[in-house]
Amino acid sequence: MRVVLQRSKAASVDVENETIGSIDFGFVLLVGVTHEDTIEDAKYLAEKIANLRVFEDQDGKMNLSLKDVGGEILSISQFTLYGDCRKGRRPNFMAAARPEEAEPLYEAFNQMLSEQGIAVETGKFGAMMDVKLTNDGPVTLIIES
Repeated sequence: MRVVLQRSKAASVDVENETIGSIDFGFVLLVGVTHEDTIEDAKYLAEKIANLRVFEDQDGKMNLSLKDVGGEILSISQFTLYGDCRKGRRPNFMAAARPEEAEPLYEAFNQMLSEQGIAVETGKFGAMMDVKLTNDGPVTLIIES
């Protein structure tokens, strides 16, 4: 699994001009799943992200986790994270898991984050989505299982 994590001051996702998920502050996660991914990959990433220390403490050092600051997550499925652009001018998405494989793993990942006491909002799997965010920092990380 591959996650692009962006620390955000506010974020929302719209599908067909309707807001279906929003957070006040925390992380926006773009989540991609590949063929070899398992529930263990989802578990590893959920634990890593929930406890990742990228929020400033009173001394201005990145020393606090999402759980420490009471942040939320907006999780967006993103098969294009496995786009291969090395050949030609059009991405190849062969490394992305098929929807019937990816969706259950994506949902399990979000459930594991929720079980850690984090409020999780999501987009709609497989839909065209408009994601809006105010990037905080900016802090953007790529995390892989």
